[in-house]
Amino acid sequence: MLIVMRHGATDAEVRRVVAVIEEMGYKAQPMPGVQRTAVGLVGNDGRVDASRLEGLPGVQEVIHVSKPYKQVSREWKAENTVVRLGGGGAVQVGGADVVAIAGPCSVESERQIIDAARLVKDAGAVILRGGAWKPRTSPYSFQGLGRPGLRLLGKARDETGLLICTEAMDPEGVGYVAEVADIVQIGARNMQNFSLLKAAGRAKKPVLLKRGMSATIEELLLSAEYLLAEGNHDVILCERGIRGFDTATRNVFDLTAIPVVHKLSHLPIIADPSHGTGLRDKVIPMARAAVAAGADGIMIEVHPDPERALSDGAQTLFPEQFAQLMREVRVIADVIGRRVAEPALIDG
Repeated sequence: MLIVMRHGATDAEVRRVVAVIEEMGYKAQPMPGVQRTAVGLVGNDGRVDASRLEGLPGVQEVIHVSKPYKQVSREWKAENTVVRLGGGGAVQVGGADVVAIAGPCSVESERQIIDAARLVKDAGAVILRGGAWKPRTSPYSFQGLGRPGLRLLGKARDETGLLICTEAMDPEGVGYVAEVADIVQIGARNMQNFSLLKAAGRAKKPVLLKRGMSATIEELLLSAEYLLAEGNHDVILCERGIRGFDTATRNVFDLTAIPVVHKLSHLPIIADPSHGTGLRDKVIPMARAAVAAGADGIMIEVHPDPERALSDGAQTLFPEQFAQLMREVRVIADVIGRRVAEPALIDG
């Protein structure tokens, strides 16, 4: 439920609404807006007496949120959420900028991750991706370096100034990742790991939530609701392809999810065409398409030597290919009235 205050409602009137909601046994969340303030009522079980709120001074209307996801919906918040990263919010996801996140699938060695960081920064990335832990389909595949990999990511940030995005695999791992990373990633296989989502929601770090391989858009938004319900509103969604029946590509890269999510939710959404296609020669055209479709960023796998990569080498770009992609997406972003965020914006 959303209680919309009149334009010019006083702080005292807003506090009174909050107090009444809490008296009724629910949680109140004030949300100052450009034109007016709204107060969200969290925990609505269908038994709220709306008339008690409608009659309070300063209240314009009470809106019943119809979506199964509440705080994630456009009904709850009309303005786009902008997730601010780095010191002073140097990098912003969800505003005018298109953000490039790039790096190898997994952290393999100190030289590999620092070389990768320098290469992607030179091409225009502002955030370094790289898995310290890697969920793999086969138990015999490379699973990542674990906590030593986190230390190497921290060193790469010190060397280049790039922000860090890396995946947490379980609730215990969220704490380790949050100590180092600027963004805690929840991978596709863990999109509905609800204990992990709750832990990430309490971690006080921005979260990148990837769509599950067989998940609907509504299920993705409901997973995001877990994060917001724990108090974390810095959430970035990611379309990374869903499972289909055609074997020509690894996944079906659902570009339509980008405008659909923008219509249904105020949260930003980025695209991962590397996992979305699974094939190197498809990554550049689909990344271009994602930016044209309105993605707030792209997440690209790049390795100094993809043919020697320990994971996902077939979908990983060579450095010169990534540089080409960045030149092209700058042109596309300009055409649609946006711009690609540049590394120079980061203190490093």
